[in-house]
Amino acid sequence: MERLDRRTEMTDGTSNGSSSGQNAHGIGSRLREVRQARGLSVRELARRASVSPSLVSQVELGRINPSVSTLYAMAQVLNLSIDKLFTDAGQGEKGSNGENEIGTRPTNGPVQRGISRQAIQLASGVVWERLTTMPDEDVEFLYVTYDVGGASCPKDAMIRHGGREYGYLASGRLGIQIGFDKYELYPGDSFSFNGHTPHRIWAIGGKPATAIWVILNRHGDDKRLLA
Repeated sequence: MERLDRRTEMTDGTSNGSSSGQNAHGIGSRLREVRQARGLSVRELARRASVSPSLVSQVELGRINPSVSTLYAMAQVLNLSIDKLFTDAGQGEKGSNGENEIGTRPTNGPVQRGISRQAIQLASGVVWERLTTMPDEDVEFLYVTYDVGGASCPKDAMIRHGGREYGYLASGRLGIQIGFDKYELYPGDSFSFNGHTPHRIWAIGGKPATAIWVILNRHGDDKRLLA
């Protein structure tokens, strides 16, 4: 993932880790574990991901949730599948009967129940929920929520990554900029574009936007970019 013209996190959209509990700590600890295994310092990871070292430290310590662009950038540098982060961030608290906090047993079968989807809370009110029971190296299949004011990155920045992105807007309104072109999406609209093209996504209006999202072959393309 490459972030354009940006070295600091969104100051108006960064979420404090304390508001999302284990989510921020789970993501941060996993990122720190992989960074150390790769032999990278905090400063070197920050340099390669085009963010500040203090931001990397805060994310790793679970003090803040990263934005969409920051998480993608760090994951690309670490050659880490986003799907692996769902496993770490979405475990929840287990009860004495082995079930998670919402009362549904985890499953590795073909059916993902809506009540037990694993989720990642990102900065600026963006939530990713995985629609598969297991990680998939070839595709990211997600239910995405952009809360009121939510955005993938600041207004003065755009992001790009490997693979091809597809989406269907179920409710609310979304703005999408792809290259120099801007679009406003309404429920029932869909889109597709090459992830290498600089882009930005944001919620429009006073209601959250929800969408079904598919990113095809992002990991494979990212590995070629890093080679």
